Amino acid sequence: MKLILCGKGGCGKSTLATLLARSYAADGKQVLVVDSDESNFGLHRQLGLPLPDDFTHYFGHKKGIYADGAADVFEGGWHLSDLPAEYCSVDGTIRLMAIGKIHDAGEGCACAMGSLNRIFLEHLVLDEDEMCIVDTEAGVEHFGRGVDQFADAILMVADPSYESIMLTDKISDMAKTFGKPVYIVLNKVDAAQEAMMRESIQNSDKIIAALPADAAILAAGLKGDPLTAALLEVDAIKEALE
Repeated sequence: MKLILCGKGGCGKSTLATLLARSYAADGKQVLVVDSDESNFGLHRQLGLPLPDDFTHYFGHKKGIYADGAADVFEGGWHLSDLPAEYCSVDGTIRLMAIGKIHDAGEGCACAMGSLNRIFLEHLVLDEDEMCIVDTEAGVEHFGRGVDQFADAILMVADPSYESIMLTDKISDMAKTFGKPVYIVLNKVDAAQEAMMRESIQNSDKIIAALPADAAILAAGLKGDPLTAALLEVDAIKEALE
């Protein structure tokens, strides 16, 4: 399964990506986590892995990717075994790949990263015991670039904010263009916030889990420590996706 996580900044996409990756790995699956957020430098720390070199460097950095210049490299499809080892960090059955980061002021936009992410997902071939979890940048730019058309499912992470409610409705509508199912996870909510969000979100029947603001998870995120906590609600998410 190719699963794309999306949502506003700070909603908990990276945290949920980590929780899911560890849970699927515990099930015996080979898990590829794709960090496609060019401005987030925290996902690798939550996974307890070093940040891998930008995958854009495999193509001579950005210039080799523009205008789909990277597509020929993936001709015939890529399996997890085809991923260049020097662009992956590995912990057991979990691999982390970083599409690319903005490292320096004035280096240019992230257009090449978005293009590479779309091309890579289009040509990625997964076996039955393999899983790909994509952590995206905040907002809907990945929809504009057409990345989400190559997902099997889209997981919208919504925190208790008006912006998240509006973005959830927007993403649900945009996903219809690609014919992709959207599932919604409420994150960092208490009972009252959950009830309010269920009343406000248009497609509330697609809410598959509500995660509390867990103190251990919040502390790990603040310190930049590996995320070792687990939430029972992750099992409900996996059941709904399956």
